[in-house]
Amino acid sequence: MAKNKWFNWGKKKDKEKQEDTLIQPIEENEHVEENEIQENQEQETIIEENAVNAIVEENIENAGEVQETSEIPENTKAGFFGRLMNGLKKTRDSITRRIDEVLVSFGKVDEELFEELEEILITSDMGINTSLKIIDELREKVKIERIADTKKVREALKEIIASKLTDENTRLKLDTKPSVIVIIGVNGVGKTTSIGKLAHYLKKQGKKITVAAADTFRAAAIDQLEIWANRAGVDLIKHSEGADPSAVIYDAIQHCKSKDTDVLICDTAGRLHTKKNLMEELIKIFRIIRRELPEADIETLLVLDATTGQNAVSQAKTFSEVSELSGLILTKLDGTAKGGIIVSIKSELNIPVKFIGVGEQMNDLQPFNPSDFVEALFGDQ
Repeated sequence: MAKNKWFNWGKKKDKEKQEDTLIQPIEENEHVEENEIQENQEQETIIEENAVNAIVEENIENAGEVQETSEIPENTKAGFFGRLMNGLKKTRDSITRRIDEVLVSFGKVDEELFEELEEILITSDMGINTSLKIIDELREKVKIERIADTKKVREALKEIIASKLTDENTRLKLDTKPSVIVIIGVNGVGKTTSIGKLAHYLKKQGKKITVAAADTFRAAAIDQLEIWANRAGVDLIKHSEGADPSAVIYDAIQHCKSKDTDVLICDTAGRLHTKKNLMEELIKIFRIIRRELPEADIETLLVLDATTGQNAVSQAKTFSEVSELSGLILTKLDGTAKGGIIVSIKSELNIPVKFIGVGEQMNDLQPFNPSDFVEALFGDQ
């Protein structure tokens, strides 16, 4: 019952709108009539009910994350680092604490120690190839620097992992006006929620944002994105379910041109790499963008679910073969012990992680800082 109410809510206003609808941002101090307040309360109740009862369609990604949560104050770097420390607790338990236990149990640095460390990295979703490379470098470093103290072995390992994550391209390149961010990924990885949080982050940077709801295969995707656009206070361009995704992108681009928008964020259908027609639709979308905005900076970000471990690496490999990926958004790091896949993806595919998610709050999606990540991973908390 709650599910039907949630879907019907998203379609109430469609009857009163044209096919191409512009959702204006919600101003904080805007006067709201009593009936509008009541409607918003009903909407929030429906969303909350969905989250509690988990009554959602299988292909609605992270519907539970759509529920309204109290926003936290403006984040400082220290504030996010603290949440990063907390979010990486499971990964830290899986990797760092096991490493510490092994180092304490060994009285000397020998080949048996290296084998134990290698096993920990492999079983922590860093991948076989990446783990072997790290331990080989550790052996060499220990030999060259004549390291005999296990505590210094820990520091050496930390430095090597940090070097694997270092990349000059972790920041978004959004120098043109407008610039375009295309979000791709399979269903269920947190793609829609990541778009809402990314729009919120960029708006806080002083940028004017428009979101294009080009996942027209599911009405629920449009409705869910509308909720997140409203929460972020950004414009949304949408068509009806079943419309041509490229037409949505075209209209969104024209809107950006007329409204002097800084960044256009494009949602796309959750694409399984085995579905050739969906990949062809993605190519068509890029063709429209390049034709209408030939000079625009384009970021293509693949959203991956950290909880899927090495399966996320496989997705990244497949999508990199059909799209020019400029970066990754890694979600749900707070709910997994498999955060080591960040190292695996960067080492094996050389695709930079640009954003990471460590919670459900609006501010919990932040730019990836390799140094902070390694410090949080090897932290003492």
